[in-house]
Amino acid sequence: MNAWNQVRAGFCLLTLLTAALALGQSSEPAPGGSDLIQPAELVKALQSRAKPTIFYVGPRLIFLQAHIPGAEDVGPASKAEGIDKLRRHASSLARDRFVVIYCGCCPWEHCPNIRPAFAELRRLGFTRVKMLYLATSFGSDWVEKGYPEQKGE
Repeated sequence: MNAWNQVRAGFCLLTLLTAALALGQSSEPAPGGSDLIQPAELVKALQSRAKPTIFYVGPRLIFLQAHIPGAEDVGPASKAEGIDKLRRHASSLARDRFVVIYCGCCPWEHCPNIRPAFAELRRLGFTRVKMLYLATSFGSDWVEKGYPEQKGE
């Protein structure tokens, strides 16, 4: 098991419990397919003139290992501190700004961070929010596919 998978496995164990709690408490409807952006689509958007604002809403250690260039780390959106930081980072943006959020700490259906971040941005009035669909993890669905990445801060 490589280092990326070891870190991912550890976070998955921790986040599965949080996800179960978050899903049980959510009053927001589940986001639909039109709320998603595929990795290849995001790569194209990153190469365009109108680049989206990208917020990483997962664990800091994964962000430091590898993240999408230009992404802003707001921390886990499953925690109040992460939601507060997301609000602060988004406060200066126009509500029609193209925003992409992503996590990729564990398989999509178990992620405790992506849905709370999406719900909060919608609640704040953002109309062009997309969630990056990472079916398995950021490592598998982005890094291993050779998409652009940055390490460290």
